[in-house]
Amino acid sequence: MILRIAVCALAFVFLASFSSAQGQSNPAPVMLANAYHPGVDLNDYWVSEKYDGIRAYWDGEKLLTRGGELIHPPAWFIAGWPKMPLDGELWAGRGKFSEAVSTARRQVPDDAAWRRMRFMVFDLPAHAGSFDQRLPVLQSTVNKLALPWVQAVKQFKVSDHRALQQLLKVTTKEGGEGLMLHRGSSLYRAERNDDLLKVKLHEDAEAKVIAYVPGKGKHQGRLGALLVETATGQRFKLGTGLSDAQREAPPPIGSLVTYRYRGLNDSGIPRFASFVRSRDDLNAVNNTSLK
Repeated sequence: MILRIAVCALAFVFLASFSSAQGQSNPAPVMLANAYHPGVDLNDYWVSEKYDGIRAYWDGEKLLTRGGELIHPPAWFIAGWPKMPLDGELWAGRGKFSEAVSTARRQVPDDAAWRRMRFMVFDLPAHAGSFDQRLPVLQSTVNKLALPWVQAVKQFKVSDHRALQQLLKVTTKEGGEGLMLHRGSSLYRAERNDDLLKVKLHEDAEAKVIAYVPGKGKHQGRLGALLVETATGQRFKLGTGLSDAQREAPPPIGSLVTYRYRGLNDSGIPRFASFVRSRDDLNAVNNTSLK
């Protein structure tokens, strides 16, 4: 089993080298969200569902991932799209994140799979106005397209924190990932700030896999934990939450994974961190052999 782990790591190194040789992509210029926190004045914000899909950026000519990798949809999917940039989520439905990733990462598009996809548009990056001003233009732009697979994300208001938490519970119970808050007065800026907030029952974040920790006891001979590193340089082991299949064939070294946690300890390490999933939609390597 350890040999299999090593083979996975070597395969990733090869693919990363190949990708680098083909040219490194630049990240798409998208606005990124902070986590919701107490003290936020909800009167300033629009609320929408947080769609569990792939962040996608239409630059007016082509569709890109958040990491800047080219997505290859069928020609009919993007036919007639406006020349202006659109920010949104490629979504296959609640609980179908893996299906969305599998569909979007193929360099030869699967037409039947793309028939089940939706592009949920939530912003207009090139519009110079506030979100309050961008919203009606966005809705008008999507309505003019008249394509059932391109939809404007529904935006609405909530009265207070209690109403927000109740809505979060209902949305999560029905299979949604969470909620998003978008400040009405904000301009579109390609950075992470409180103009965009995510609201979830649990905190989560991404980290890079930097090493494998061999298993002990019942996990002897296979992966015990992932050694990961956050964007701020914090390193910790991630062992809880991994399935038997993931221990046999773990996420590649250098790839990104999502983990869930409950706050930070005094040294900044996430508390009770557990593995959620590989973030294939954020990883730079497109492996066309994966279906």
